Amino acid sequence: MKAFHLEIITPERIFFSGEVEELIITTPDGQRGVLPSHTPMIIAVDVGEIKIKQAEKFKSCFSAEGFLEIRPDKVVLVAQVVEWPEEIDIRRAQEAKRRGEEQLRQKQSLQEYHTTMSSLARAMARLKIKKSMNID
Repeated sequence: MKAFHLEIITPERIFFSGEVEELIITTPDGQRGVLPSHTPMIIAVDVGEIKIKQAEKFKSCFSAEGFLEIRPDKVVLVAQVVEWPEEIDIRRAQEAKRRGEEQLRQKQSLQEYHTTMSSLARAMARLKIKKSMNID
């Protein structure tokens, strides 16, 4: 099967670098797939799941906001945070979700509301990925 080079970079590390057959990301408009020979473009990445296909199998990970650059020679995803399911601290994610839900019950400025919603979305995405992988 045809493949392309993928790099996933965060401020802290090179999360992933290797040949992949397919990439599925979460965008503000929904799920988006990338295959070899994809048209070059830049895409906003939203909080959610990234699926990486290698050797005909998908691996999933969590991603915070970022962007994806599709080039003729490689694909580069830059995100604030990317974590494998086994790296997700479930207690921390549950606490962030609880805290976000509590903050939504309180009166907030518009900026505080958006910050709370972003934190809540990250916590819920982490919990969803952890649950789907059945990793405690």
